[in-house]
Amino acid sequence: MNAESRALLAKGRRAIQAAKTLLRDGDSDFAVSRAYYAMFYVAEALLLTKGLRFQRHGSVHAAFGEHFVKAGLLDQKFHRWLLDAFDQRIIGDYGVASDLTAEDAAQVIGHGEEFITTGFQYLEHAD
Repeated sequence: MNAESRALLAKGRRAIQAAKTLLRDGDSDFAVSRAYYAMFYVAEALLLTKGLRFQRHGSVHAAFGEHFVKAGLLDQKFHRWLLDAFDQRIIGDYGVASDLTAEDAAQVIGHGEEFITTGFQYLEHAD
């Protein structure tokens, strides 16, 4: 695994820890946001193995789906979780009156943790 991918995974782990802290403190909106970013960083780390870099979230989402899910390298649930978390992040970050609950945040955090574990396992064996 290259240094940049390793750094992105570490950033993803920090984002999940921040999400857990935010959830514990009762801030579901921002917990969802941090959990989304954890998944986003993992997707970026994985795409680096293909020599791919993108500036926009939508481009990362599409390339992750194409190069990892459609290619059969990872389960489609990871792409779905990434897209759903993105939608929830938008609500949490930009909505004035968000209806994201602690349960919503806990679910996205759980998905983020599995995303990180799977991404790390993939990257460990990609070398």
